[in-house]
Amino acid sequence: MNTFVKQLQLYREAVEADITTYAKHTKKSTRERFGEHPAVVTDAFFDMLERGGKRVRGALVIAGYEMCGGTDREMIVRAATAIEMVHAHLLIIDDIQDRSATRRGKPTVHEMLKSYHTQQQSAVDAAHTGISLALNAAWTGGHAAYRIIAGLNVAPELRSNAAGIIADAIVTTAHGQTIDFLQELTGVADIESVENVMQWKTAYYTMLNPLCVGMVLAGAGCEDTDAIREYALHAGMAFQITDDIIGVFGTNAQTGKDSMDDLREGKRTLLTVYTFTHASPKEQDLLHRCLGNPQLTSADFEACKDIMRSCGALQYAEAQVDRHIAAAHTSLDKAPARWGSAQIAFLRELAQSFAHRSN
Repeated sequence: MNTFVKQLQLYREAVEADITTYAKHTKKSTRERFGEHPAVVTDAFFDMLERGGKRVRGALVIAGYEMCGGTDREMIVRAATAIEMVHAHLLIIDDIQDRSATRRGKPTVHEMLKSYHTQQQSAVDAAHTGISLALNAAWTGGHAAYRIIAGLNVAPELRSNAAGIIADAIVTTAHGQTIDFLQELTGVADIESVENVMQWKTAYYTMLNPLCVGMVLAGAGCEDTDAIREYALHAGMAFQITDDIIGVFGTNAQTGKDSMDDLREGKRTLLTVYTFTHASPKEQDLLHRCLGNPQLTSADFEACKDIMRSCGALQYAEAQVDRHIAAAHTSLDKAPARWGSAQIAFLRELAQSFAHRSN
């Protein structure tokens, strides 16, 4: 096991342990304070939170903190839990807007709550009930994350700075999601607009937000958070483009959902936008018919994949991943001498891993 993999595993294990502790306490206190129905909603939120993944966002909180000299391990791991809760909050909303049925191999939260109330025969409109209560799950989980940040054992100004960074990232992500949603609805998108969505919807909250939260909790100022920005945005772009590639060309086991979902939802990515400008008119017509079609067949899905390969879309997207990773590495070459070298090496390897990640 190389140093990077071992370090990521250690970060992940620390965050997972804290999430388990926090979830157990919160589920118990919710039942005691509010009763069974609110507890079902809380349970659904933590079901999403505890589904795993590499905990990249939580790891980045800890890495950013340690890189800037932070030493309070217990405090920063709890902050990492809060950032992972923000992530779960956003996933629940994203799944509703995408009409997704599964996430990481299990039913999405709105589908879980729909099934629960169907079984309980407690809802006339189970689908609406599932969506409504899933929004409550996202709402309570997201604000509980802010409550964690507000209670961290650091100076008040550091808590305030961290909360402001998180709020700005969520606002940015929401605007990115709006554009992404409308691109699917209208079908109007180009390379620039797709790149804006990847930066605003993914790079900010996946890379820049957790790194900056960790850094400011260690006492870092704007000079440091500005210096990490270029790395974070390029690494975040590489992360999202790879995610889009896996979303079409990966397996269901890799994505935790049906590999045809992105095309069924009409998701505009570098793959689809490039195809629309480089494939033949006949091939473009086929992609138009398939993109956003909930009745997409396996045969048409495979045909779309073949078109993306033959017109160069897949090769183009992979080249963009390599370009962003190289830019992220170059930015770290200019890192301030005061930053921890071990954490810089971790960030370098993390960016490189996005070209080959499996979830």
